[in-house]
Parts: sequence; structure tokens; C-alpha cells
Amino acid sequence: MSTTSRQLVAKLWDYCDVLRDDGVSTIDYVEQLTYLLFLKMAHERSHRSLRPDLALRPVGDCWQTLLDSQGQDLENAYRDILVSLGTEPGTLGMIFRRAQNKIQDPAKLRRLVVELIDRERWSGATTDVKGDAYEELLAKSAEDIKSGAGQYFTPRALIAAMVECVQPGPDDTVYDPACGTGGFLLGAYDYLLHHHGAELTPGQRRDLVHGKICGTELVTGTARLAAMNLFLRGVGTAHGQPLIDVRDALARPYGGHPSVILANPPFGKRSSITVIGEDGRTGREDISYSRHDFWVTTTNKQLNFVQHIASALGVSGRAAVVLPDNVLFEGGAGETIRRRLLSEFDVHTMLRLPTGIFYAGGVKANVLFFDKRQARPGKPWTSTLWVYDFRVGQRFTLKQNPLRAEHLADFVACYQVGKPRDTRTETERFRPFSYDELVTRDKVNLDITWLRDPAADDDDSPMPPDVLAREIVDELQSALAEFAAVADVLAARAATRAE
Repeated sequence: MSTTSRQLVAKLWDYCDVLRDDGVSTIDYVEQLTYLLFLKMAHERSHRSLRPDLALRPVGDCWQTLLDSQGQDLENAYRDILVSLGTEPGTLGMIFRRAQNKIQDPAKLRRLVVELIDRERWSGATTDVKGDAYEELLAKSAEDIKSGAGQYFTPRALIAAMVECVQPGPDDTVYDPACGTGGFLLGAYDYLLHHHGAELTPGQRRDLVHGKICGTELVTGTARLAAMNLFLRGVGTAHGQPLIDVRDALARPYGGHPSVILANPPFGKRSSITVIGEDGRTGREDISYSRHDFWVTTTNKQLNFVQHIASALGVSGRAAVVLPDNVLFEGGAGETIRRRLLSEFDVHTMLRLPTGIFYAGGVKANVLFFDKRQARPGKPWTSTLWVYDFRVGQRFTLKQNPLRAEHLADFVACYQVGKPRDTRTETERFRPFSYDELVTRDKVNLDITWLRDPAADDDDSPMPPDVLAREIVDELQSALAEFAAVADVLAARAATRAE
């Protein structure tokens, strides 16, 4: 991130401490910044001397209204503006959908408007400065564990490695069914510009910012952050079709067949749903939907995201998905899904991730890479699954030792981006497993490990107390998550029997 971006972030973030005393959480603060930054940028674009964007003039005039107001009049004007813009169509309406003023002190609101935002020229800044600054604000908000914002934030180093392996190209359509704050979508866009920017045709460039990169997000507040994150990079327009669809991605099949899917579906509690899969069975809880494109019925949210991604991916498409360990070994529906995935898709690479890299504690996760091929009954598409164990012997924390790009450099090198997979070389951490080996494992268990943690064998070099304490907490949280999942299943079965 540039010095200018850091200065901008520091300037805006310092004010968060002032507002926190009034009960404004970090994620609420970033949300308020989203509204005000949009209004300021609309004002700048609609009033510039050369080629003003007259379509934005009504929105831009809202900023002047805020500048001219004080006290209760300012609070009233801000509230009315949020309500009015929330009824607009396109990206504009999506960003302001259900927007509320969380800054109840008019004096502090005026300082934010006049002293912190109005003094910067946001439209004059490069997209890198604006985008990097906003990304850093999102990262800071994710550190607020109490707000739960971290669940929507995937480490950017992991995103970059996944995007580099999948290699989105100018003609690809990129989709994220659980896009959070838009990290994967932004990662794909930056990759495309860096590797193909000079060769993009006018049509490809237009398509790139008007629908070739899109996502779905269940939570309205998070969707608006994703839309703004893309908007600051030049992806999407104020009055154009929203690139983020605010809904439950699992509720119905996706309306297209993207060629690239990048995702980190939500972990944690299972969805309260009724699912009807192609097996005709019903798993019942509180919300109903029917997905006959699913292979099997389950109320496990993570397994359903695997099925959703598999059904949405276009032929010859590539997917890279972050999945918790239970997806790899859970029996019943989990086994059925793994068998179908190995048979009908080319499941070629898995990256086992260490703990300590996600804001949600206790998460043991993996990245599964798979491609979709034309159907060929009787012959599985998966021939070899290469597993890279990045978990054993690795110690990360969010602040003292965060995951960085260099930590994943060896995995990317082993992946051999753009080269035939039969040229891959086995290493201590990178091993191949044949289709026959995989399907003969108990319940097609893909939770594969062969390395021993050196710390467990080295009595002379005990782990530092803080690392040991963090691992104990992670293990306990992971165990609680497993027990919660079992409790959800038992409750669902009890409800079914009661009917």
C-alpha cells in the first residue's frame, strides 16, 4: 500500500476511536464512511469542469446539503438522504439499501463530513489509492472480533495465491456465491488488469466492469461494502445493474454458468432450511427451498455450497473454494458429495491451511481446486489429487505473525501455474494420490495427512506460551463448532420425528 493510502487510512481511522465512545462499532463506522464517500465522489464527478457526470448531479447535490447543514438540521438532512437514495435503482440503491445513520451526535457527524472527508479529493485520487485505502479500512474493521466482521474477510495473501493458480482471463466470468466484502472479486479484477490490461479490447474492458465480475451476499450491510469496494476500483457504475446480488445464494440455482468461481463460504452454524435434493429426500428446519440440481439432501451449509458451486460452474470452468475440514470427512451426504465430485469433476489440488490465519478462531480449513468437464459416464474425471500440507509445522497469528504472500510462494511454485499437471514434482509437503486410492479410503475421507509436526518431537524447543495458548483456544473453539454441528443435526432429526 502506498504512503498516500496509509496516510489516508490513518486519518480516517483515528476518528473511529472518537465514535466508539458513542457506541459506533468499527464495522458501523466503515459503513458510514461508505455512504459519505459515495456522496462526496458523486459531488466531485457531477461538478467537475471537464465532462461532468450530469446523471450523478442529484446525488452530488446531497453532499452540498450536508456541508450547508449543522446541528439537528444536519442529522435530519443526512437521514432523509439515506432514505431517499435507498429507493434508487442500480448500484446506487443497493449501496444505500436500508441505510441508517449510526452517528447520533451532529457535531461529530459534521466533523467527519467537513474536516475528514470534504478536504480530500477522492475522484482525483488514483483507483489504487482509493481502493487500497478502503481495503485497509475493511481489514481493520475485520479485527473487531465483537462485531463479527472478520467472518466476511478472507486473508488477502490467500486470495492472491488462489487467484494466481486459477488464472482468470479476459473472457472469463468470475463469480463468488458468498462474496463478503468482495475480496475474491477484487483479487480477480486486479489480476486481470495486471496480466491482461494492455491487451484488453474496448468490449472486454467494458464487460469487465459491467458484469463479468459478480457475486452474491446474504447480508445487506456486507453487500454494500463489497459494492463500494469494487466501485472505488472502477468496477460497476452508480446507475448500472448491481454486481452484488443481495440474497441467499443457496435458495435457488445461479442464473448463469461462470467459468471461474472463487469462494470462501461461511463456516459455523448450519443453515435453518428445508432442502430437497435430486434424491427426493427432505431435510427440514425453518426456511424452505428446493434444489433439484443438488446431488443429495443435507442441512449442512458448507456441503450445500459445494453442491451449489458444482452446479453453477460452466463446462471447462475452474473453481477454488475454501472449505472446513468436516467437508472432507463427514459421512452420509458428505461421502456422497465427495464421490460425485471426484467422478464428475477433475479434483486436482488441495491446499491444507494452518490455523491462525482467519478471524474466526478454531477454523481448520483447506482450499479445494477443481475443474468441470463434459460428462462422460462410466469414467471418472479425477485421476490424481495433489495435496499440499501447509498446516503441519506452521504457526500464524493475526497480528504478530500474519499470513503473507511469501508464505504461500512454495505452494504456488509446486502448483506450476499454467503448466500440465503431469509435470508436477513430489516434495515433502506436496504429494499425489490416485483416484483409486481416494475412493477406497473409508467414506472417501479426503482429510489426508502424512507429516508429523516437528514441534511435537522436539522436547528441547517447546512452543512459546502465547502460541501454545492460541492453539489450545483454537482446538477448543473447533471442538465447540463440531459439537454445535452435531447438536443441529440431532435437533433437526427430533423435529422431523415430532412431525
